[in-house]
Amino acid sequence: MDIHRARFVPFPPSAINALAFSHVEPEHGQQEPESLRLAIGRANGNIEIWNPANGAWLQEKVFYGGKDRSVEGLVWTQNPDQKDANGKVIPGRLRLFSIGYSSSVTEWDLATGLPARHSNGNHSEVWCIAAQPRAKSHTAGGANDIASYQKLVAGCADGTLVLLSTEDDDLRFERFVSRASTKKARALTVAYKDCDTVLAGFADSMIRVFDTRNGNVIRNISLGSGPHGGPKEILVWKVKCMPNGDFVSGDSTGEIRIYNGKNYSQMQRISGHEADVLDLAVSRDGTGIFSAGMDRRTCFYTSKKSQGKKGQTATWRKVQHQRYHEHDVKAMAAYEGSKISVVVSGGIDTQPVVVPLRQFGQELSRGLPALPSTPALVSAPEARLLVSWWNTEVRIWRVKPNHDGTEKPKVVARLALQGEENITSASITRDGELLTVATADAVKLFQLVRTQPGAGSSLRIRKIEMPDIEGARNVRLTGDGKWLAAVTATNEVRVVRIIRSEDEDDLPRPLAKVARLQRMPRDDTRSTPLTSEYGSYERSINHAEFSSDGNVFAVTDLAGHIDTWVVEGNEDTAAPEVDIDDSASNPAEDEDSDDDEEDGSKEQIIFLGQRWIRNPSGHLLPRLDSTPTLLSFQLSTDDARPQPNGNPAVHPTRSTPHPHSHEVPTTEHKLLVASAKHQLYIFEVIAGRLSEWSRRNPPSSYPSEYRMLDLPAKGCVWDVASAQQRLWLYGEKWLFMFDLSKDFPISESGSKKRKLDAVTDTLRKTTSGAGDLIPSKESTFTKMRKYNGAPGKDAGKTNWLDVHAPRSNALDDDDEGGSQPLASFRRTATQEELTNGDVPTGGEVAEVEQKASWWHTFKYRPILGMVPVSGEQGQPLEVVLVERPSWDLDLPPRFVGAHEK
Repeated sequence: MDIHRARFVPFPPSAINALAFSHVEPEHGQQEPESLRLAIGRANGNIEIWNPANGAWLQEKVFYGGKDRSVEGLVWTQNPDQKDANGKVIPGRLRLFSIGYSSSVTEWDLATGLPARHSNGNHSEVWCIAAQPRAKSHTAGGANDIASYQKLVAGCADGTLVLLSTEDDDLRFERFVSRASTKKARALTVAYKDCDTVLAGFADSMIRVFDTRNGNVIRNISLGSGPHGGPKEILVWKVKCMPNGDFVSGDSTGEIRIYNGKNYSQMQRISGHEADVLDLAVSRDGTGIFSAGMDRRTCFYTSKKSQGKKGQTATWRKVQHQRYHEHDVKAMAAYEGSKISVVVSGGIDTQPVVVPLRQFGQELSRGLPALPSTPALVSAPEARLLVSWWNTEVRIWRVKPNHDGTEKPKVVARLALQGEENITSASITRDGELLTVATADAVKLFQLVRTQPGAGSSLRIRKIEMPDIEGARNVRLTGDGKWLAAVTATNEVRVVRIIRSEDEDDLPRPLAKVARLQRMPRDDTRSTPLTSEYGSYERSINHAEFSSDGNVFAVTDLAGHIDTWVVEGNEDTAAPEVDIDDSASNPAEDEDSDDDEEDGSKEQIIFLGQRWIRNPSGHLLPRLDSTPTLLSFQLSTDDARPQPNGNPAVHPTRSTPHPHSHEVPTTEHKLLVASAKHQLYIFEVIAGRLSEWSRRNPPSSYPSEYRMLDLPAKGCVWDVASAQQRLWLYGEKWLFMFDLSKDFPISESGSKKRKLDAVTDTLRKTTSGAGDLIPSKESTFTKMRKYNGAPGKDAGKTNWLDVHAPRSNALDDDDEGGSQPLASFRRTATQEELTNGDVPTGGEVAEVEQKASWWHTFKYRPILGMVPVSGEQGQPLEVVLVERPSWDLDLPPRFVGAHEK
């Protein structure tokens, strides 16, 4: 395989402005809530939803923003809990709110990723926002049903504080907590001290304490004047409250100040930064404080209680500071539970960093991917075109064969979409003639035409009128450009038939009628805190893909379900372009369509003798053990579907007024699905079963280098020929090659391997959700001696124990190796079939003399995407691998300290 290692594809960075966890601490005795999520707000208006997943950190969804939009604050609330008929407590629904350079507060629908409602008031721009603490007895239906809903308080640019109500699943203005003063000091930060008391930090060196019930000012706290030679006023950037009622502030002088929560007096001030402190995080027990700011430092402070004349007091001291970021740190968020205990920080350098909280100093930090989990990169191999997009811009490159290293890719077309919405997805045909781009508002189709013959000519873009589709989060074109599929924000799958002509002067013509594909009903309909007003969060479609011949379409959702559809019938140019049959429908699709009769979902839409139906064997595909991170069909060497002899048209009769062929594809299509736990599933879609390779290669036989990856797969490239079946799988910082015509070796010493794997897995499970344990050689102390204390002759015999050893019995976790004997039995049975003279199909059986079945490298990082740019059969595979290293990012100037160059 030839790799074009490219950094010419621009992908503008987007700074992190806000971070927020959906929960502050575990509830109802849970270890960790299943609905725990982290929301990340960026400067381009996008909001990312991350699932900590016990330290796996998976990006599940992205709520796309638009032009001149920025997310400057995020906050979660949770509705009161409910009780079912059996008295079981059902957790309340989670709700997410954001602010950004406007006078409105926006609530987002978690299932659709679209704004659910806005709250506008007669006040200036909202600069900060905070949510009221959740009441301890937060069950709806009681006497304080209204009080059990969390309120929001927003601070504005003119100093106004506004109270917003979230009752009855609404968002509306309730009252002004404070009006703008004569100085009109900006409200920079706001925090709840308790359910009725609000702390607000202003740009006039003041912290004011308000009673939200009547708007009275409880206390004015002055920070004094600024340092000599600097601004007179001190900017209070952040105020955080501690569990015992005390609170801490961070300001523009680089100091943090700790205040008594009873008399509001300053107890201590610590200078830990050389520049402004922009955000703070507090541990759950109130014994630790994290601060971060413009000097890129992340400082950690601890308290020590002492007995004085006036009782027990806590003295704070700075323990350590680290530089996890390359630029200003603008936001921090903390969560501390039984397993996960982390502080997440982010800023202008675009990368979230996870720092251990409870195990600070014992575990390493971890950087999360700054690039999108779904590559913003597609290609047209036959035309050697590469398409990339960001925000509202699309750029198209032509990659020429580069034998001497002097030829560089050339930009042949640029496209700037009209409107304000950011691009959610794009797709292109194999020949590079059709390009589709989707936003939250519309799905657009374009034709790419060469201005003049030649490989280096530029492209002319012509817009094609599309049927009315209300926007999509994912679009896909078949390789031949006959079908276009769009997954809408409400998780509906729409299919459009495109009529293409061989004459380049004729525009491709999408048919006006849009078919709607019904997903399979699922039994798991339980309500979760992430279930929104418009559907289930877990049922949100995250990946969609056509097969190489365009006859099969598949989607996956966050819950791990797989839905597949196939084309029924043969293309008949003599048949009507659109034939609608309202009298009958597919019985398999009628099970869940009783409620959809008003929108015409029961009608059969036949395009030129073909229609899409649910895969008859689709119900046999299992639910995955974790969230799918990758979906791809294996390339087929023979994509031609056999056509019947003569005219395939079926003539209408009195009993069949809408005739069409009921033939379905018989050629097997292999579907690859990678899960968040790094398991590879290859399904035979038509048969509805796992492939022989997947059955013979369980996860326990995967290479240890692959199993130890901490970042999921984000894309793949197939290199399929008659002699090989190679899968090139890549993530943010790794690239693996798996030869699917060979099996992974199974170690003979299975017991030792299982013990080693169990120890490794246990070490990963005992971490708090950030990085791995600090190596023993870098730790302050590594061993301790344990005395049993029993007198006798063996009293002096003691053993040294490793303090970093796993805290549980690693040998108890032995289920990974249980599948190895079954895999060995399947391989033996397959080899016996070969010995009896059977011919293997698809090259799935490993031979005796072979090369290595896998290969990997970590030298490419970070990877934006990798796509093929060669479409000729029999030629070596060429791919473009796009890297976006952090030193290539166009960032603004950063603060430089006195000791830095």
